[in-house]
Amino acid sequence: MTGNNVRLQAIKDVEAYTPPAVTVPAGEVPGEVYGENVFNLEVMRKRLPKAVFKSVAATIQRGAPLDPAVADSVAAAMKDWALEKGATHYAHVFYPLTGLTAEKHDSFFEPLVDGSALAEFAGKTLVQGEPDASSFPNGGLRNTFEARGYTGWDVTSPAYILQNPNGHTLCIPTVFVSMTGEALDHKTPLLRSQQAMGKHAERILKLFGHEDPGHIVSFCGPEQEYFLVDRHFFLARPDLLNAGRTLFGTKPPKGQEFDDHYFGAIPSRVLGFMMDTERELFKLGIPAKTRHNEVAPGQFEIAPMFEQANIAADHQQLLMTTFKAVAKKHGMECLFHEKPFAGVNGSGKHVNFSIGNAELGSLFVPGDNPHDNAQFLVFCGAIIRAVHKYAGLLRVSVASATNDHRLGANEAPPAIISIFLGDQLADIFDQIAKGAATSSKGKGTMTIGADTLPVLPTDPGDRNRTSPFAFTGNRFEFRAPGSMQTVSVPMVTLNTIMAESLDAIATELEGAVAAGTDFDSAVQQLLTEIITDHGAVVFNGDGYSDMWQEEAASRGLPNLRTTMDALPELVTDSAIELFEKYGVFNAREMHSRYEIGLEQYALTIGVEARLTLEMGTTVVLPAAVRHQTETAANFTALTAAGLEPDAGPLKSVSEQVTALRTALATLGDVLAVHAGDSAFDEATHAHDKLLPAMADVRAAADALETVVADDLWPLPTYQEMLFVL
Repeated sequence: MTGNNVRLQAIKDVEAYTPPAVTVPAGEVPGEVYGENVFNLEVMRKRLPKAVFKSVAATIQRGAPLDPAVADSVAAAMKDWALEKGATHYAHVFYPLTGLTAEKHDSFFEPLVDGSALAEFAGKTLVQGEPDASSFPNGGLRNTFEARGYTGWDVTSPAYILQNPNGHTLCIPTVFVSMTGEALDHKTPLLRSQQAMGKHAERILKLFGHEDPGHIVSFCGPEQEYFLVDRHFFLARPDLLNAGRTLFGTKPPKGQEFDDHYFGAIPSRVLGFMMDTERELFKLGIPAKTRHNEVAPGQFEIAPMFEQANIAADHQQLLMTTFKAVAKKHGMECLFHEKPFAGVNGSGKHVNFSIGNAELGSLFVPGDNPHDNAQFLVFCGAIIRAVHKYAGLLRVSVASATNDHRLGANEAPPAIISIFLGDQLADIFDQIAKGAATSSKGKGTMTIGADTLPVLPTDPGDRNRTSPFAFTGNRFEFRAPGSMQTVSVPMVTLNTIMAESLDAIATELEGAVAAGTDFDSAVQQLLTEIITDHGAVVFNGDGYSDMWQEEAASRGLPNLRTTMDALPELVTDSAIELFEKYGVFNAREMHSRYEIGLEQYALTIGVEARLTLEMGTTVVLPAAVRHQTETAANFTALTAAGLEPDAGPLKSVSEQVTALRTALATLGDVLAVHAGDSAFDEATHAHDKLLPAMADVRAAADALETVVADDLWPLPTYQEMLFVL
């Protein structure tokens, strides 16, 4: 098929497609399905010896050291449960520095000499696995020939059954480390950082009179945005297939400017997909709560409830895997790229962050009178201090070649890291800076004007969508993470900088009390110091405005616009000292993540550049030349007939074809250049040379899309992909 035949056939296939019916087994109750495929505490309580269960529960709930003696009992119970669920294999699941999920499958069954098979799963097999580490990113931690790596059982994240029409698998969440114990994954530093943060949070709580505050952990509530595109269109777009985003394409005549898609009625086909995914998520114990249309056509969002950070991170990876699989079942492709369509709303993964435990709840709950809630103000002050001191580390925690397309656009916060407190808290800290807080702006009520409508309570402050780090009532929402990334990276950073801030605060308060200072006076002095020294990071205004760029600079806030600007923050002396002090990363691990960041950046842009050259040369240019030829033939025919045709269209398309040829030639030349011998050289080349060359090709190609005859244009267009679903 040539020209737009591929597009037309795709549209016909979409129109003819009948989505599968979402069927629920008779008698199934959603609440009873929840967690049915999870080896959770309730299952362990029923299947483990009492002493073993108490030991395991203490590790999971209170952070007690894991007793190696429980492994055999847990493995036996886990194996029996999995076999009853129909599992034939087990897999140690880990999260390497690719940002994706990895798993190695082994059969439960081992052959016997008589030709039969015996199901085996020992404690040592549960605790430790050995996948090949040489083929995963390591940033210089390992030589190519050093292949050994270990997975280690993470008892705090429950095992689960992953169902597949071709068989079921017991999945065991694990860490992934090198022979020397250095982290090759995202889970290990997350567990380390959470432990460090909890230790110092508990010190502060004891100062406030909590003799046994319990195990303090961080919680994460990630909101996941995504696009759905019919797979007929997806497969007709090599850029979507290989890069996850469109490298060519003009904005449709109608986009998102009417604001008619946001929270609109969910299309029936999409609703079927959502219901199907939610059922699978419920079975895996993932607390999916909210679903709705997002701003852009074809864009949607799901928001799970809060969970402990480690489990939330695992569930996020599993959610994305589930969405991809179920979307295919419904004839669609789920796109997690931060900016799959240029000029159209991008997708983020907002990380709602809090700390606390089941007994105390969130330590970021201000109460009815926040000005009198000294404990809350101290923890709030800790995060203000942490974000101000380590804004660069927060920025680099969300840095990637893909998220660079989104940060700073109208649907995402700017690259400048600041905190939005809202009117109530901003007023309280302003009072503290002037001496002492004596009042809090209270909640109000809203009378709408119709007697049949209820009187609505109102919050003492609005929300701010332009802030990268905003207080939203009982948590802080970090809005800068990209939709494709793991939430582990920003959570590691948040935990670690909070550990440092809480440590410093606890040390100061402990010293003041030991010196005989009244505790309330010490707290007042501390809060005054924090808001005086770190209040520059608080900004309640419009983060999109040009004035904020200037004001932020005057406040000394960093503006790390791109990944290449942000990555060096990983290897500053202060960053390495921070992560080493709290046992999260050593210097080698920090440098490895810097090298991997550079490598991933260069690889991502390199793939896109080669795709741009290939598609521009073999898809876009031939279509444009055909249109140019037809236009020239028409001009010649009209001239021969004695008419005076307008030469403008031929001249215009010829200039645009020439521009495309020139841009493609330049891109080819830039790709042919050897960038250098280091990851930094490769990444710099990608940023300085490849991206501008790709932009020139796209500009020429997109200009041609607006003039080339529709029957010749070969690629599914934005209006087709975004609106035909």
